Amino acid sequence: MVEKLGGKLLTQPPDASGDAFLFPQLLPKFADRYLVRKGILDRLNQAIPLFRGALLDVGCGQMPYREHILAQNPQITRYIGLDFATGKYADRRQPDLAWDGVSIPLPDGGADCAMATEVLEHCPDPASVLREIRRVLVPGGTLFFTTPFLWPIHDAPHDHYRYTPYALRRLLEEAEFTDVRVEALGGWNASLAQMLGLWLRRAPMDPESRDRLTRDLHPFFTELVRTDVIPTDFSKNPMITGLSGTARAAGPQAQA
Repeated sequence: MVEKLGGKLLTQPPDASGDAFLFPQLLPKFADRYLVRKGILDRLNQAIPLFRGALLDVGCGQMPYREHILAQNPQITRYIGLDFATGKYADRRQPDLAWDGVSIPLPDGGADCAMATEVLEHCPDPASVLREIRRVLVPGGTLFFTTPFLWPIHDAPHDHYRYTPYALRRLLEEAEFTDVRVEALGGWNASLAQMLGLWLRRAPMDPESRDRLTRDLHPFFTELVRTDVIPTDFSKNPMITGLSGTARAAGPQAQA
């Protein structure tokens, strides 16, 4: 079974207030960010109905999805953004709850569900972080996560890992998560498009060459995005752009 990437290709935001997180644009100047933003948003939208009660956003940054999530699911009674108290994200917006990257200042079972988008690659000890997320989740609570696979080194020196689906499954199961589901965000065509977009927008080159190449290659980029097929069988040696998934904290199912 295969699926097309992203469904309808959004070429511009529905209104002037749209941003790169909630309204990813298939425009030349966003060629480096379109696929990752679209992939994460699509999978997050699928996971939002699974959330309930207190939602812990681990490594929340500027909390770009907060209002979107709360508007979509009235069963979420509290949104808790967790991140460092200092740094580039905290300078723009303080988290609801500060941590040291190791211990989450919540009691056992203090959250009903959790999300960690593009966070685990920045954790020096991801196994410990996942165990800590499991500790603060109620039994049966849902964790939603995404991780990059094909992406430049970023937030140096705090970029530590790129994960395969097998590594993520092992780490989650060892942290006492069950019902682990790991899926690719994009396949071969999306991977080539992502590398092309990153090269066009971020590789060292003079501005005139960047503008010309971006303009000339954007139709090819768009066709790659349109024709991508997301792999569902990781044993067939696919190329992937990134991964997303869900898991449940082990224990009796939480009351609905």
